[in-house]
Amino acid sequence: MTVTSITRARAAQRAVAKRRSANTRFTVLLLIPIALLTVIGLGAIRSASSVISIEKYGNGWTYFSKQAIWVGVGIVVAIVASKIPYKVYRRAAVPLLVASIVGLILVLEVGVSGGGSRRWIAAGPVTIQPSEFAKFAVVVFLAAVFERKEHLLGDVWHLLVPLGASAGICGILILLEPDLGTALVVLGGAFAVAAVSAARARHLLLAGVGGGLAATLLAVASPYRRQRILSFLHPFEDRLGSGWQVIQSYVALGTGGAFGVGLGASRARWSYLPNAHTDFIFAIIGEETGFAGGVMVLLLFTVIGVVGYLIAMRAPDRFGRMLAVGIVSWISLQALVNLGGVVGLLPITGMPLPFMSVGGSSMITVFGAIGVLLNIARSGVNPKA
Repeated sequence: MTVTSITRARAAQRAVAKRRSANTRFTVLLLIPIALLTVIGLGAIRSASSVISIEKYGNGWTYFSKQAIWVGVGIVVAIVASKIPYKVYRRAAVPLLVASIVGLILVLEVGVSGGGSRRWIAAGPVTIQPSEFAKFAVVVFLAAVFERKEHLLGDVWHLLVPLGASAGICGILILLEPDLGTALVVLGGAFAVAAVSAARARHLLLAGVGGGLAATLLAVASPYRRQRILSFLHPFEDRLGSGWQVIQSYVALGTGGAFGVGLGASRARWSYLPNAHTDFIFAIIGEETGFAGGVMVLLLFTVIGVVGYLIAMRAPDRFGRMLAVGIVSWISLQALVNLGGVVGLLPITGMPLPFMSVGGSSMITVFGAIGVLLNIARSGVNPKA
C-alpha cells in the first residue's frame, strides 16, 4: 500500500469512528430524559393511584405494580425494535395500516366502554387500545408511500390520497369512539411526515387548512366533544359538573407552589381529582414537586423533541427522516395535548402523558417507537447533516 492509500484508509476509519461516536451520543441523549420521565411517572403513579387502588383492590400498590410490568414490557419492546433495521418497516407499512383499521372497526363493534367512550378491546385479563397502535401505523405508511412517490408529489393528489387513506380513515374511526385527542395526534403525526416529504409547500398548506377545518367541524358536530370544548373555555360556569376536573387540576397545581407539598403528600388524589393516575398525572407531579418539578418534566420532553429531530436530520435516507419526524412529532404533540389540558390551555381529551400515565397500550407503543428511533439514530451517517 502506498502512503496515500494508507492515509485515506486512516481518514476513512476516523470518519467512521466519529460518526459512531455521534450516533452513541444521540442515543444517550435520547435515553436519559426518557428514563427520568419513566421513573418520575412511576413515583407519581404510586402516589396518585394509592387511594383509588385501596378502594378498588384493597391495597395501594395494584396500579403501580401493573404499570411497572408494562414499563418492563415496553423496555423489552424498545430493545427488540432498536435491533430491527428501520428499513424493514417499508415492507410492513400496508399490513400495519390494515391491521390498525381492522382494530379500530372492532372497537366500535365489540369494544369496552369507559369514561364516555369506547376505546378498548378486551383480550383476556388485559385490554388493548388499537388507536395507540394506529399512531405508529399511519406514520410508517405515509413515510413508505411518500418515499416511493417522491417524484410524483408535484401532483397534489399523490399527497392527499395517501393522507386520506391512512390518517383520514383512522382519524374518523377514532373520532367515532369518540376520542378527539388521539385523532388530533394521528393527524398531527401524519402532517409532520408530509411536511418533510418532497411535497410542495402550497400543497402542504392546502392539506393543513383542509385537515384543520375538517377536524374543527367534526369536533363541534358532536354534543360530547362540543361540551368538552365549552367547559374548557368556561370551566367555572359548571364548577360541579364539566368544569370540576380542570378546576381541581388548578387547585392541585396551585397548592404545589414553588417546590411542592412533598412526595406522597398529594391531597388531590383523595378523590378530588378524577383520573389523577392517568390523564392528570402531571397535576399530581405539580402538586407534590411544585413549579420546579413541573418545569423539569417540560424540559425533559423538550430534550426528547430536540434530540429526536436532530436524529431525523442525520437519517441516511428520506424514509428514515420522515419516520423519525413522524415519531417525534406524535410523541411531542401527545405530551403537548395532555399538558395543555391539565393546565387549562387546551380542552381535556383523555390523552395519556407519554412514559408517565397509566396505560399498557400507550406504554408499549411509545417505547416501541423509541426503539425504532434508536435504530435510526444508530444508522445516522448522513454526511450532510
